[in-house]
Amino acid sequence: MDGQHDSSPRYLVFVWKPTGYELSERQGEPPGVGSELSEGDLRLRVYKVGPSPLPADSRPCVYANPIR
Repeated sequence: MDGQHDSSPRYLVFVWKPTGYELSERQGEPPGVGSELSEGDLRLRVYKVGPSPLPADSRPCVYANPIR
């Protein structure tokens, strides 16, 4: 990916699920702390926005927990 063909912003979502942790990519600006997201059937609340956990990755990462 050289970023020249698609200049739209992207971010990662890091979420705990009963099957384990998952990291996925989304398009757009990352939501802020306290925002709600959907990941499949799960509703999530953002508790942290920080750097990507992947080496040399400049995308921001949204850390979220399921809403119970």
